[in-house]
Amino acid sequence: MPHEPKTVAGVEIVPLCDAVGPMGGRIRRPLPELFPGAALDPDAEWILHFHCYLLRAGSRTVLVDTGIGGAGSPAASWAPVPGRLGEELAAAGCSPAEIDVVVLTHLHSDHASGSVVAGEPAFPNARFVIQQAELDSVAGAMRDRVVVPLQDRIQAVSGHAELLPGIRLLHTPGHTPGHQCVEVGEVVLAGDVVLHPVQLTDPAITYRYDDDPEQAVRSRAGILGRAAVIAPSHFADPFVGVGRRE
Repeated sequence: MPHEPKTVAGVEIVPLCDAVGPMGGRIRRPLPELFPGAALDPDAEWILHFHCYLLRAGSRTVLVDTGIGGAGSPAASWAPVPGRLGEELAAAGCSPAEIDVVVLTHLHSDHASGSVVAGEPAFPNARFVIQQAELDSVAGAMRDRVVVPLQDRIQAVSGHAELLPGIRLLHTPGHTPGHQCVEVGEVVLAGDVVLHPVQLTDPAITYRYDDDPEQAVRSRAGILGRAAVIAPSHFADPFVGVGRRE
């Protein structure tokens, strides 16, 4: 657990680094193809950090995203599995059984595959909070191997919602229909609203794998205008100051 936690509005935010590595498999592309219009070196390798976040709010413990999962997870075709989330949680002094709530920002394999182990929920006492729009759109391995095993534990929400006192869900569609961020005071845990630092300087730069690039731009601009700090999923640094932009 190399990153220092941050306490905001009485909530401790602990970054958990599940993995570090390049994008592989058939989805790998040169950076200028992934972020059209950005001035990026086509020969540069994008090294992704796969961050999850542990929130301690009084007696409640919340995990935001569950990472890439084990060696045979749905993320194995392109991400550096197995993930280290279990080890990171242990280093933070938290066991899987202590997690009360899991928030999944969206149901892409690098954010949710660690939710299930051997066909069973990895966090046996947690409810899994997912946007209804995300549940309506998920298909394939993520539906069959993650959503179905979690079915009895899922709490579906629609739009912005209060998760716990001081912790708010923000529906931020575009990357996926039901993408959501988590707001804690001035910090927004941003999921894949912002994927690469180039999007901080120009939020209009799109990403090849956004479901709705125009909507993703609107969501990104909204978050960057709202937050003083973002906690992105794939940057090297787990906390990035962005100010509150107009």
